[in-house]
Amino acid sequence: MKLKKILLSLLIITLLGTCLPLVALADSTDVVSLGADLTAEQKKEMLKKFGVSEDEVKIIEVSIQDVKKHLLGASEKQIGTKAISSAYVKLLPEGKGIFIDTHNVTAVTKEMYANALATAGVKDAEVIVAAPFKVTGTTALTGILMAFEEATGEQLTIEAKQAANEELKVTQEIGDEIGSVKATELIQRVKTEIIKQKIKTPEDIRQVILNIAKELNIKLSDEQIDQILKLMEKISKLDINVDSIITQLDKIGKNLEIVKNTLQENKGLFQRIIDTILSWLRSIFA
Repeated sequence: MKLKKILLSLLIITLLGTCLPLVALADSTDVVSLGADLTAEQKKEMLKKFGVSEDEVKIIEVSIQDVKKHLLGASEKQIGTKAISSAYVKLLPEGKGIFIDTHNVTAVTKEMYANALATAGVKDAEVIVAAPFKVTGTTALTGILMAFEEATGEQLTIEAKQAANEELKVTQEIGDEIGSVKATELIQRVKTEIIKQKIKTPEDIRQVILNIAKELNIKLSDEQIDQILKLMEKISKLDINVDSIITQLDKIGKNLEIVKNTLQENKGLFQRIIDTILSWLRSIFA
């Protein structure tokens, strides 16, 4: 009986190893940004979470000073004192859009990251944000942007990066009051309208904010309206490719749905494989 149990365990391990999907090897465009304040063990944990090894990716470190430079004007409370969040960036073929996944991020949603990345000029990339323990995720954007620049060999403008960080902060703060889903949709729709129509005057931007907030049945305070207005003024002045950012914004929702459906399908497939293996093994050792 003991021998049967040992053989059963060995068979399960062997078959699971065979049936589990293989992780595709990273190519030269894959970059991982690791928080500089992680321990050596935590850095290994992050690479494992991303499904890569040190020799498969380009690794950069992000310090708290890097974060402060990108989050210009933010308080220490918003920034924190340590760089923990890490990110994996893989470039995708042109036209694929932005794919986002997160682990241990509590305050920033996938949609928030995707929208802010589009503002910064990031496009056609798979991004995973992770930490070894629960973090808000507010400062992770810096690591993503640095990794994207490393992967492409091109520098995003400082104005675009600062606008993206401010967008993330504003969306998160308003989301604390009205809910993250509503806040994200509000900011995305206002931004899309501002960019499409090339609206630049404060009065016209304010009217767009009020109109879209009304359509979404969202009541904003004067302070929140001013927050969004200042953000959109910065975004309206960015030297960005209008068609490119609109394409990225249009694809964000679809891509997030693809990620969600793929994860669910893989989970169901994995469970069916396990059930089949166990049923077969039970029939042998019954």
